[in-house]
Amino acid sequence: MEYGLPCNGSGGCGEAPVPAVEMYDHELISVILGSRAAGGELARCSESFFAMYSGRALSPLSAEEISSGCGLSEKQAARLSAAVELARRLLWPDDGAGPIRSPRDACRAAAHIRAAEKEHFIALYLNARNAVIGEETISIGSLNANIVHPREVFRPAVLSAAAAVILAHNHPSGDVTPSQEDLNLTARLVDAGKILGIEVLDHLIVAENRFISLRSESYL
Repeated sequence: MEYGLPCNGSGGCGEAPVPAVEMYDHELISVILGSRAAGGELARCSESFFAMYSGRALSPLSAEEISSGCGLSEKQAARLSAAVELARRLLWPDDGAGPIRSPRDACRAAAHIRAAEKEHFIALYLNARNAVIGEETISIGSLNANIVHPREVFRPAVLSAAAAVILAHNHPSGDVTPSQEDLNLTARLVDAGKILGIEVLDHLIVAENRFISLRSESYL
């Protein structure tokens, strides 16, 4: 058996390691930590660890927080923290694009909705370096039926510890001129962001061959 890997079955350790997909939570933590701690101790650690991350959408916890919450050494907590960060990057890769520095960068990040036949309203969540750490589809529907509430936009931002958000939606008609409804919604979300301390950096209206930045057009 490889060090730290549970045996496959109840026999000796000469059998093949259990595939990760078949492991219990505490067994996965054992592998990450390289720990030979008793099963009960690891089970308690696993329960505490999952409770700490419940509803946080893989937002970062420091090694100190994990160490305190799970009763781990600083080195063990750093390993778990690194594993979570790796999972977050796999879920939300930046495709090498780097930070969002301009409306054109943001438009590239929203490219997947530009040619959609129905209106999609999405939010891009950024960290303090303006790198995308998450994305949420807030609403899908026609222009008249597209209802976006601030809580649906900012709940993922809070859970992912985002520093800022960029809004984007497509106009299937191809005309990216903002409607009064677009402007009213933007103002409402900007005000909500100010209350929460999460800046709305921009709101893009995109179509297949063009886009408009409400910030560039001085609507924000």
